[in-house]
Amino acid sequence: MMRTMRKPVLTVVILITLFVLDSCGKKQQSPPPVTTSGAVSAASAVVALPNFTVLVKKEGPAVVNISTTQKIRREHIPFPAFPGTKQDDPFYEFFRRFAPGETLPHEFRSQSLGSGFIISQDGYILTNAHVIDNADEVTVRLTDKREFKAKVIGADKRSDIALLKISAKELPVASIGDTSKLEVGEWVVAIGSPFGFTNSVSQGIVSAMGRSLPGENTTPFIQTDVPINPGNSGGPLFNLKGEVIGINSQIYSRSGGYMGLSFAIPIDLAIKVKNELLKHGTVKRGWLGVTIQDVSPEHARSFGLTKASGALITTVGKDTPAARAGLEIGDIILKLNGKELTDADDLARTVADAAPGSIARLSVWRRGAAKEVAVTLGDTESDLKTLNKPKPMDQETAPDKIGLTMHELNPGERQMLRTDGYVVVDAVDGIAAESGIQPRDIIIAINSQRISGIKQFRTVMAEVGMRAALLVQRDGNMIFIPLKSK
Repeated sequence: MMRTMRKPVLTVVILITLFVLDSCGKKQQSPPPVTTSGAVSAASAVVALPNFTVLVKKEGPAVVNISTTQKIRREHIPFPAFPGTKQDDPFYEFFRRFAPGETLPHEFRSQSLGSGFIISQDGYILTNAHVIDNADEVTVRLTDKREFKAKVIGADKRSDIALLKISAKELPVASIGDTSKLEVGEWVVAIGSPFGFTNSVSQGIVSAMGRSLPGENTTPFIQTDVPINPGNSGGPLFNLKGEVIGINSQIYSRSGGYMGLSFAIPIDLAIKVKNELLKHGTVKRGWLGVTIQDVSPEHARSFGLTKASGALITTVGKDTPAARAGLEIGDIILKLNGKELTDADDLARTVADAAPGSIARLSVWRRGAAKEVAVTLGDTESDLKTLNKPKPMDQETAPDKIGLTMHELNPGERQMLRTDGYVVVDAVDGIAAESGIQPRDIIIAINSQRISGIKQFRTVMAEVGMRAALLVQRDGNMIFIPLKSK
């Protein structure tokens, strides 16, 4: 009985086993599950990340460490006199030697560090102008430990570019790229000497192109999130091809260290400056002789434009190319040599790029109509002389319809304030306050029409209504302020 019972059981076990194996075989042959289009596996995400090792090995040797020494001289600080201490006193010499006033040397050396990169076999190096500013001695150290004294060929503070030269052989040379092909979102790599740690590598992406920074409207900076710290200045910014597309120059920081906002000078601008320094020892730029501001939507409405673009002239310097060409306060420059201008910085860069003596053909919007003006550009303007801060005398007047309380300046006040204006604001309220007009503003013009008194001010305001932009002199600067609609 036992044997006869085992045989069917064994048969059943074999059949079940075969069924399971067959089922497993079918599962293995079935196609993999379909993923959604937005899903990316962790493995593929890792593979997609760039590898910078080849770039660093190939281009890293062309990056150099720059150290500078500056001699700083101090005036002798005499040892302080101690009451009752005479030169024949035995303690006089002790106090003279060890008094705090004697601890400072007459001359000492200040050192700073930065980065740069070799651009030619004959030893030319690009860096930032602020890296070698006021340096008495510049030393360049290569990755192979060789050190050389560098000669400063030239430096341009406005673009923050400096050109150095070393006498050396068998130099590695960095590959130069094309900034115009760079796009937001691209990977970029910085190599430099942050805090003196030579040939340090950091990476990030391009955050924005053509950024303007305060006081530097002629440089269209490349903004990145690459970690940049003191010592990186002057070092190269590479694209994934290993080409230099920028020179790391500045960071935006409240702590002095990296905070996610880094700025690089486009390499095409740096090469142009380098060529000027080699040829002339300095950089020549076109000069118009005006101060300008952006055109806001409120300005466009006030001046009758359909689009808020171009550069609004707030001052025209005397005996400047702009004055000789007949440009006026309140003119809006829309195009230069056929190129549309987006804002004031765009005009500043375009003019600076032009050669002194060249003809700039401007498309100008004046008093509601288009006008063509040809200007022969001058050489780069020296620093503008700012006007003294106005301090008008207080006088009581009645407020007008837009909330301005004003008085007319007498000849003595105008001379004291060094202004060409005739009407000064004493107090603001209502629309004037909402628009941003402030007490002590001197009203120069409404739109492009100059104002010579309160009576004329009210007449012109009655004509233009709320489509008015007031040109005011404030703290030595000229700005147009459009009135807000009710």
